[in-house]
Amino acid sequence: MRILIADDHAILRRGLRQILADEFPEARFGEASSTQETLECISREPWDLLVLDIFMPGRGGLEILYDVRRHRPRLPVLVLSSAPEDQLAVRVLKAGALGYLNKQAAPEELVNAVRKLLAGGRYLSAAAAEQMAADISRTTGPLHEKLSDREYTVLQLLVEGRSIREIADKLSLSPKTISTFHSRIWGKLHVKNDVEMVRYALEHGMARGRLTNQLT
Repeated sequence: MRILIADDHAILRRGLRQILADEFPEARFGEASSTQETLECISREPWDLLVLDIFMPGRGGLEILYDVRRHRPRLPVLVLSSAPEDQLAVRVLKAGALGYLNKQAAPEELVNAVRKLLAGGRYLSAAAAEQMAADISRTTGPLHEKLSDREYTVLQLLVEGRSIREIADKLSLSPKTISTFHSRIWGKLHVKNDVEMVRYALEHGMARGRLTNQLT
């Protein structure tokens, strides 16, 4: 069994590896610290499972999942993230992951998730499953659910206080393209400026950053 752990924090990678090694002593592990390293690893050799933080240096947000699916369409992917489950779980499943787990989850939950994926199943925490059920039962969802994955990624970076130029560099796009996404986000969220955009993000439990700190 071969498990690839992709996260830009070395201490977290080591911790995940130790937890899984205790439960799966026969497993062999690999590590990646960026999206580029992750793609290189999965293109060089086969893996039975990818444990992935989708917010790493390199291509941002959910785009790494699409890249992984394109290179290894049958590779099970368990996404680990510190983002709120109600903001990200449904999106990562739609993008091709088979499981989602918040980084604050207990080690036993990580082990259960890995067992489930290795057995060919899917995994959502009880909180994420409850949120998904609530989303299905609603006739209309929150405005940010209308954002494309790229727009959602740009929104998160804007809320963190990143400039248009910084976002363009991070996503390998032109500033003009990012400005276009910026305008679309305003339109879809029905806001008139960045202050209203950040207030919307705060009200819906999105990540806090430099801009949000100015409003609280």
